[in-house]
Amino acid sequence: MGNIVSIPDAPLVAAPSRGRLRRLAGAASSVVGGSFGLVSLIGGLATLTSIPALQFLALGYLLESSARVARTGRLRDGVFGVRLAGRVGGIAMGAVVATVPLWFVGSFARSAALVDPGGAVEWRWRIGLVLAWALTTAHLMIACLRGGRLRHFLWPLGGPGWLRRRLREGGLYAEARDGFWEFVGRFRPGYYFRLGLTTFLGTMAWIGPPSAMIAATPRFPLLAPLGMIVLACVAPIVPFAQTARAVEGRASALFRVRTVRERFRHAPWAFAFALFVLLAASIPLYLLKIEMVPREAAWLPGLVYVVFLAPARLLVGWAYARSLRRERRRHWFFRVLGRLAIVPVAAVYVLVVFLSQYTSWGGAWSLFEQHAFLVPAPFMRFER
Repeated sequence: MGNIVSIPDAPLVAAPSRGRLRRLAGAASSVVGGSFGLVSLIGGLATLTSIPALQFLALGYLLESSARVARTGRLRDGVFGVRLAGRVGGIAMGAVVATVPLWFVGSFARSAALVDPGGAVEWRWRIGLVLAWALTTAHLMIACLRGGRLRHFLWPLGGPGWLRRRLREGGLYAEARDGFWEFVGRFRPGYYFRLGLTTFLGTMAWIGPPSAMIAATPRFPLLAPLGMIVLACVAPIVPFAQTARAVEGRASALFRVRTVRERFRHAPWAFAFALFVLLAASIPLYLLKIEMVPREAAWLPGLVYVVFLAPARLLVGWAYARSLRRERRRHWFFRVLGRLAIVPVAAVYVLVVFLSQYTSWGGAWSLFEQHAFLVPAPFMRFER
């Protein structure tokens, strides 16, 4: 018999394993969830900046983001709370979707009141509106008790059965109460409010006197150039003093000018670049305030503020981190160049602030609404 020649089998193309598909699905879900959380974070901060008193929460968050970058030197560390913001955004989206039927019933009830005022048709729709309101309220409460996931708002049929089982088991109220306060505590509202409030008051102590001198120009014209000079000297110090206050956790850091100057000597060009970006990022909001903001568009200045000023705050923290990492001061030549670069930046900013009292609908109040250092409009007023 002849030799038998064995022919090797043709290589088979391996099908993608379930583990790989599961990892891809997990990565896609993580990207979608992170993107949604980032959008929710931006929207939440923009909303907070348009609500009196709650504005300090947004300011505190931005200061903390700058402080985290200053501690680590990594810009990505300044974006935090994305997952928590995504949870809140999911609850808000689910609540909006769940109230769509109520909105439809309400529109029909209003139409019936116009077509047949006081008639049987209007009364039937009014009764239907009350029932829809009661069912929607119960559905929203049950969805929140179940954990506030988006699926809980979109699928109401599972709510009554879940509620019946939990009532039989007992302890629903205590569990819901503890879960709610634990969820709120993860946001640390007290810390951010104190940080924003104390920084606001300290910053007003810096920019208030020169702003008042500029505002007194109609009565005392000689005060205007003096106030502009003082503001030009103060503007390069305030953002880094704010970051120092957030890093050290002491309000007294807002007034330690010697510390800021020492940090500048270690990273003059980084300080100059961060200051340029911060002050330049504040200019678009001055353009937006040429006309009075309608009440229904109160979120728009906040959105512009977060989109432009939040990245600039991260750069301020980055510059502060560079100064902390360098043990030696930079050469005097680089320090002089850094100061020379800051002079025109501060001068242009002061000029914009001075002109804002004539271009903004807030008038002289706009001199105190310097959103490069504060919330977008601490004395916000709207059209009725």
